[in-house]
Amino acid sequence: MRLFTNQQPENAMSDEISKNRKARHEYHILETYEVGIELKGTEVKSIRAGKVNIADSFARVEKGQLFLYGCDIQPWETAGSWFQHQSRRPRRLLAHKAEILKLDLQTSQKGCTLVCLRMYWQNRKVKVEIGVSKGKTHTDKRHALKDQVEKREAQREMSRFNKGR
Repeated sequence: MRLFTNQQPENAMSDEISKNRKARHEYHILETYEVGIELKGTEVKSIRAGKVNIADSFARVEKGQLFLYGCDIQPWETAGSWFQHQSRRPRRLLAHKAEILKLDLQTSQKGCTLVCLRMYWQNRKVKVEIGVSKGKTHTDKRHALKDQVEKREAQREMSRFNKGR
């Protein structure tokens, strides 16, 4: 008899591959989309090894297709030069045609862009979460930090109050 728990086995991979932490600080995220990504075999091996950086990556609609730019997937060490991939090449994102047209309309507005928020595993496939976003001003960033500090202090007070009971 086997007991099932919410914990993953030690050899299981985490669902999250990489996360763009500064995206939510730099941009107002208006809407998010989950899309697939077209990869080569050596890129998948590098992703499994955790050699990916999406900090400066963004998406763009070109000729009816969606492409991811700035995603840095390091080359696989043991692959020969014939099978090796370029680390910062544009990668095609896989989405429905209606979604691509909708994203093209949204990004044609002034100040809107598509930012890569995170990369993760779903059913043994790599998925990318992109967000339609507008840039924050310096004052917006300060207000967001202030609100975050106030929330944290309120949580501390509540936990200290509940602990005293």
